[in-house]
Amino acid sequence: MGLFDKKYCSICGKEIGMMGNLLGIRKLEDGNICKECSAKLSPWFSGKKHTSVEDIKKQLAYRESNKLNLSRFNPTLVVEGTTKVFIDEAAKTFIVTRSNDWSNSNPDIISIAQVQDVTYEVDEDSTEIYQTIDGKKVSYDPKQYEYEYEFYVTLKVNSPWFDSIRFEVEDGPAPESKEGEAYFNLEYKCRSLQHLLCPGLYCDPALTMAYEAPAPEQPVEEPAADESWTCECGTVNTTKFCGNCGKPKPVVQRWFCPECGKENIGKFCVHCGTPRPDYI
Repeated sequence: MGLFDKKYCSICGKEIGMMGNLLGIRKLEDGNICKECSAKLSPWFSGKKHTSVEDIKKQLAYRESNKLNLSRFNPTLVVEGTTKVFIDEAAKTFIVTRSNDWSNSNPDIISIAQVQDVTYEVDEDSTEIYQTIDGKKVSYDPKQYEYEYEFYVTLKVNSPWFDSIRFEVEDGPAPESKEGEAYFNLEYKCRSLQHLLCPGLYCDPALTMAYEAPAPEQPVEEPAADESWTCECGTVNTTKFCGNCGKPKPVVQRWFCPECGKENIGKFCVHCGTPRPDYI
């Protein structure tokens, strides 16, 4: 059989187009699959070339039953982001999806009992900052950099159709510092996913993060240990993390007055009254 001979989907019998033949992107271990049938498979499934036609048919049958089960899926908790995790706490199941219309996109319903581990990693992306001297871009001495930090969670899952799910966890623009509130909030979200999806291995992050959060590289001016602060949830605390919801105490921001050069932590310079630049 030649390269340009007609090929047909081993699942539905439909003819596969020329580009499918040339690229070989829809070939199975013992047959072929068209793009329409391929689109019905789990988004976390990979390795079609090493999968038999019979296994694909079994997975498509599972996907049809999954679609029916979504009508009974009742999420009571949502971990927000571009990729969302919806959790049905009563049924102890969850879905991971980028679609806002999850009921029609057929995301896989996964039992929490299937989750073997939940890990997360932080990718650091650095970009060098340059100065301009005589119209030329010149490095600082020592070199200076801007940073961005991206958080990724990987779920190890016991499933016949896929063994891992990896997605980015974010709340908006990537944090630019390891010491800011945005970084701590993302770390807390990752630890919350560990606790929610794999409670046998991970405890509630509200009970641990206060002891594991890294110390800032530079000291910041904070209230004395016996001074209280009020969390967004309304709880009054004296520790670094809220005892009710686990959110970290707001980080004190330091800035230098553009007029007198004095260091401040409030919205106005305490020496000359100039407002903080980003507060104008």
